[in-house]
Amino acid sequence: MTEQSCETTDQGNEPTSPRNADSAPSPQALPGSGAISPEKQKAGRRRKLLGAAGAFVLVAVLVVGIPWFLEALNTVSTDDAYVNGHVTFVAARVRGQVARVLVDDNNRVRRGDLLVELDKEPYRTAVAIKKAAVETAKADLQAATATVRGIEAEARSRRWKLQHAMEDVANREAELRTRVAGVDKAKAALALADLEFNRAKQLVATNNMPRSEFDRRQATLVTARADLVQALTDVNQIRVSLGLKALPLESGDLGKVPPDLDQTFSSVREAQAELIQSAAQLGVLHSYNQTPKEMLEEFEKSGSGDIDRTFARLAVEAPAVNQAKAKLEAAKRDLAQAELELRYCDIVAQIDGVITRRNVNPGNNIQVGQSVMAIRSLDDIWIDANFKETQLHYLRIGQPVDLYVDMYGSKRTFKGRIAGFTMGTGSTLALLPAQNATGNFVKVVQRLPVRIDLLDYDAEKYPLFIGTSVVPVVHINEPATGPDAGKFLQAYVPRPSAAGSVAGVPGAPK
Repeated sequence: MTEQSCETTDQGNEPTSPRNADSAPSPQALPGSGAISPEKQKAGRRRKLLGAAGAFVLVAVLVVGIPWFLEALNTVSTDDAYVNGHVTFVAARVRGQVARVLVDDNNRVRRGDLLVELDKEPYRTAVAIKKAAVETAKADLQAATATVRGIEAEARSRRWKLQHAMEDVANREAELRTRVAGVDKAKAALALADLEFNRAKQLVATNNMPRSEFDRRQATLVTARADLVQALTDVNQIRVSLGLKALPLESGDLGKVPPDLDQTFSSVREAQAELIQSAAQLGVLHSYNQTPKEMLEEFEKSGSGDIDRTFARLAVEAPAVNQAKAKLEAAKRDLAQAELELRYCDIVAQIDGVITRRNVNPGNNIQVGQSVMAIRSLDDIWIDANFKETQLHYLRIGQPVDLYVDMYGSKRTFKGRIAGFTMGTGSTLALLPAQNATGNFVKVVQRLPVRIDLLDYDAEKYPLFIGTSVVPVVHINEPATGPDAGKFLQAYVPRPSAAGSVAGVPGAPK
């Protein structure tokens, strides 16, 4: 519009450039002529530019401000967060001299990879010594078993000897009763012979009986008297053999014996003592207050009535055999320990990760428990975010989190999930916690460490390094997911006890 007006008013004159038209007033642009002055033209342009700029700023504010406002309403974030993870310190389990070191700082390792090798020669020698001790213990066990077999045979013999001694006493008692019956028979025969002799004496005096018959009856009487004496002698002989005193013919106790003679007789007691001695070597302890009968019954009961089974069990469980077995087991355990220490000469990685803090070299002498290096895990990592206490009422376990790591910038977003809250703020967990009992307390907003677990984390593509800064953005209005979702505290999960069962849960499966 301005340029066209200038051309119409300057027809026939020397043409002027648009710059001259804007910079110098036209002589024809007089007041009241209907033309627009350059000042008004400039003001119109400025208003248009300002309007366009205002519209652009308004659009930019709407485009940027509305999402930011909505994000501020639906999220909670902090810039006090960092990557954290477990560190496994590799330590020696045996002492020795370092022979080889196979890794260096920043080397990646897998679980089971050999890291450090110690000199194995001393431990190989110890293993050879322990193997020899095991062979010696085996030979000692065989010798003890053979000795116990001999004791078993001796105990069997003495057991039968005891039983035979008891039976022999019983047989003598029976024989005594038979001999006493013989004495009674001899007494009856003597009485009859005496009666017949007296009758014959009267008949001979009157010549009513031949002299030969008288002599026969007299001989019969003498024989009956001798038989009675012999019978009494036999009875007393058996009584003396049973440890009883001899009695005269007039005694009425010829056949009486103590009721427990078969338990107290000297030969029985001797056999019992020998059996107690053999049984003790087999690990069975008997008291001398036990009767022989009780001892034999105990032997039978221990084998369910089978004496052979009893002695076979006693031979296996004899103290000498058990002692030799224990020594063999101890030798085997010593051998296993020596072999274990030999294997410990190879220090291996317990987790997958990256080597850090290597402080060992070939030739170093290391002690048990001495740390030689550390391994940082690539996968077992998380985010520790220190949220203000005024933000905690928005947070719950299971809420989704967007993680922005400074080393990757805002173009790479990691996904996470709130896993739990530390039971104490950073100030209470510090080495020197604040003491506010003096009365000069100044309230400072505290921060609580919140653990955020990574989801779908791939350490091969985008590794996160321990200690790097992170900005977590928690979506507080999205539903929480996973275990213990929506809670402040994780639920109690029973852990396995030392015995293998679940602690605190009776009858829980192992």
